[in-house]
Amino acid sequence: SQLSLPLKPLTIHHFSIHSSLYLLLRTFKYIKKMFIRLISFLVFAGFFVGVGTGQPLVPALIIMGDSVVDAGNNNHRTTLIKANFPPNGRDFLTHNSTGRFSNGKLVIDFTAESLGFTSYPVAYHSHDANGTNLLTGANFASGASGFDDGTSLLYNAITLNQQLKNYKEYKTKVTNMVGRDKANEIFSGAIHLLSTGSSDFLQSYYINPILNRIFTPDRYSDRLMNFYSTFVQNLYNLGARRIGVTTLPPLGCLPAAITMFGGAGNNICVELNRDVVSFNTKLNNTSMYLANKLPGLKLVVFDIYNSLLSIVMNPVANGFFESRRACCGTGTMETSFLCNARSVGTCSNATNYVFWDGFHPSEAANRVLAAKLLVQGISLIS
Repeated sequence: SQLSLPLKPLTIHHFSIHSSLYLLLRTFKYIKKMFIRLISFLVFAGFFVGVGTGQPLVPALIIMGDSVVDAGNNNHRTTLIKANFPPNGRDFLTHNSTGRFSNGKLVIDFTAESLGFTSYPVAYHSHDANGTNLLTGANFASGASGFDDGTSLLYNAITLNQQLKNYKEYKTKVTNMVGRDKANEIFSGAIHLLSTGSSDFLQSYYINPILNRIFTPDRYSDRLMNFYSTFVQNLYNLGARRIGVTTLPPLGCLPAAITMFGGAGNNICVELNRDVVSFNTKLNNTSMYLANKLPGLKLVVFDIYNSLLSIVMNPVANGFFESRRACCGTGTMETSFLCNARSVGTCSNATNYVFWDGFHPSEAANRVLAAKLLVQGISLIS
């Protein structure tokens, strides 16, 4: 009987602590939401002055890259890398699986909203990619694509070079609709966003013994920089003058990477991210060189690395409970076809999680990331 006495107050105290933490997190999430709205308003308020009511800040938004920005281009491809089935998209506007690798919106969706667009760039290989839907932009991204076309071919994704060819075809369609002068105005004023490279490392280099034998991580990064440089110059030659590219994220902190390479603490992040930091340094240097070389080019590098790392390392401060495991399934490796309606253990509330699946952020994290990256892209608008 003596042992039973402390149990009741301890249980109450335990419940009280968790209740307080829950209330604190809800309060913090509300404050964070208001802060994000305030920052978005302050950043863009000046740009809306003199712009017609309801008009976006730029004529079009064009997306290229991999699964982080794929809005459904892999849906009809023969590939395992797709997300057009539940529970993906369960928190999206229509609660449908659009092909986005997330429970809801991507960073680019929030970006489109911030720029004043009333719709998101249409997936170029979807049934909606026709007529006036193409005039405000298009999304060419494909899950598992990389700077290296060899990475894409491993998973039957749309290579970056093919995305560029599709863009050229798209430009012809727009020109036929509005005329050459208007088309040139659209494409020179459009923001072109490129987000790729993660698959080159996690789904190719690190698991391919042949590449490991031929290239050191540093040499492989140099190889990818050559592809990147050529891509930007080709895009520039097609009329693009405003280009944004994201750095690699902290790959070592992704739930799937932690599972693949082991380690439960933060040390695994540090070890695996050394290659990422080196790559990102090269990306910044190459981008600076290209911006100086190509007249009239505005080229911005978006630092997704530190933006996501700060969320992963300080989840509660950013409004999250969990940053080491994902929401879908066991939260370790599930992504693509492994993240499905039968996945056991999928969380009920993804807003508490930084990651939706083993590789991709949740909508809540994408919202925070979009706000963090907002200020970095001001020069692309001005």
